[in-house]
Amino acid sequence: MDRQRTDRQLRLIAETIRIADALGVDLWLRGGWAMDFFLGSPTRDHTDIDWFARKRDIEPLARELLWSGWTSLSGSPADQQRDFAEQGEESSFALLDEDGSGHAVVAGGPWAGERWPDGMLDGPLGRIGTTACPVISPAAQIEIKRMTPVWIPGRPRRAKDAEDIRVLETALRDGGGG
Repeated sequence: MDRQRTDRQLRLIAETIRIADALGVDLWLRGGWAMDFFLGSPTRDHTDIDWFARKRDIEPLARELLWSGWTSLSGSPADQQRDFAEQGEESSFALLDEDGSGHAVVAGGPWAGERWPDGMLDGPLGRIGTTACPVISPAAQIEIKRMTPVWIPGRPRRAKDAEDIRVLETALRDGGGG
């Protein structure tokens, strides 16, 4: 494992949470870092840091990230996901909205209005060392990793996703995370 990169990404996660907390903005880790925070320690190298944020919160969060030295990246539709970089590391914020019944849905882009898994935002507070961070529920994480190739035709199943599913299912079966 690239310890320097892992430590840098952990510092950026902590900084992002500090910024969000100061703004009163809720964030949830998703992807590989969500799994690691659920388990209580890094399990592998990560190419980026994936988050969920509410659509209504992204502008104040973006302003503060930019003011703090982060760079805005282009890529996904801005109403679906916002991407930023700091210290050579990318953080992606997939945007959430709510449907009429208060269920989390995709905020924009080609899948706008599609529901995310039930209970996704009810995950535990994850922790690595002294950094605590909300994470999406492990069950939702598993569903997203299983279903992404179905939801997005042409997206291949990735070996790291299969391994993450195995690790999460084992942790859940054995009584939870870290």
